[in-house]
Amino acid sequence: MTELEQIAQRYARRDASDRYSLLRPEVWQMWQERQRELLKLLAARPGRPSEWRATEVGCGAGGNLLDLLRLGVLPAHLTGIELLPERLVAARAALPEGVRLLAGDASAAAVPPGSQDLVLQSTVFSSILDDALQQRVADAMWRWLKPGGAIVWYDFTVNNPRNPDVRGVPLKRVRELFPQGRFTARRVTLAPPLARAFPAAYPVFNLVPWLRTHRLALIDKP
Repeated sequence: MTELEQIAQRYARRDASDRYSLLRPEVWQMWQERQRELLKLLAARPGRPSEWRATEVGCGAGGNLLDLLRLGVLPAHLTGIELLPERLVAARAALPEGVRLLAGDASAAAVPPGSQDLVLQSTVFSSILDDALQQRVADAMWRWLKPGGAIVWYDFTVNNPRNPDVRGVPLKRVRELFPQGRFTARRVTLAPPLARAFPAAYPVFNLVPWLRTHRLALIDKP
């Protein structure tokens, strides 16, 4: 079984309940925190959002692409890549027809080199347990970027002992994947088990940096 097939199997084993619904208080607090920090980073980018071209690796049902549309990125300037067919169907139903959606292996996706202002990934690399595939996907993302473009990276940094299907991606590893990048990184997101157990205390616990388990980074291409 290839690593891509194993990734699809791992996702199939995951909880299909409403654990990630934005109606849950811990989820909307995680989302709002990440959005605030991301918007601060994107506000300093050159050009207008309507001029940006962006691709997301692992676009899922299209939530992050919808956020970019609300920011002002044009549908025709957006591409989503998704390995799982059912998620791609959901994305197609949610997104405008002008958004380009590609199925399959992101490392082989038909995105022109040097064409993108932003390339995004959100908790994708922590689901890739094969180092070589991680590097191939990272190389593709870097190849698609224009000079002056940036990777938008969001992923967790520590291993989850309860879930052998994922592994943390520390900043050292991210630097190995993008050795030519210029990094702006910050820790975000209260540890999800803690957030789920004490959603009302999210703002208080989140004041403690070492309780934040994810890293949001902008990786600029010179």
